[in-house]
Amino acid sequence: MKDGHPNREEARDEFLTARQLAEVLQVSESTVRRLARDGRIPCVRLTSRLLRFNLKAVYRALDGSDTNSRSKRRHTEESAQDDAQLSFL
Repeated sequence: MKDGHPNREEARDEFLTARQLAEVLQVSESTVRRLARDGRIPCVRLTSRLLRFNLKAVYRALDGSDTNSRSKRRHTEESAQDDAQLSFL
């Protein structure tokens, strides 16, 4: 008997580790962690060291379509010095 939740596997969002996201974005794992720490990409913090990332939410944040992320980014830009590393703005 079916459980009443059609396509349950399809409806579930997949969360990536920092290493997996780094591979997808073709950046280093430390860059992914820095972007999360600075509030430029959204993450779910499981513990102080374990982070998980929703790929769709990260893409929205990097595209600038997430207004909440955009305001965090603007605040970070104003308080940060010129960063010579890769920028996703």
